[in-house]
Amino acid sequence: MNRIPVSSSNIAALGYDPKTQTLEVEFHNGSVYQYFDIPQTIYEALMSAESVGKFLNAQIKGFYRYAKV
Repeated sequence: MNRIPVSSSNIAALGYDPKTQTLEVEFHNGSVYQYFDIPQTIYEALMSAESVGKFLNAQIKGFYRYAKV
């Protein structure tokens, strides 16, 4: 999955596969997580959020299934 670099103190890059609705989050510490069943509208809102990290914490973590890659 291609990841796009983002401006964030904690997150290095984000990737999204609309076919599987999988969001991939790469953190600056090197860890990568995949979040599942993410609607494209949520991904688009994440990409345009003023703070990517705050949006991830408020709208995605704890709401969607995930796995560490």
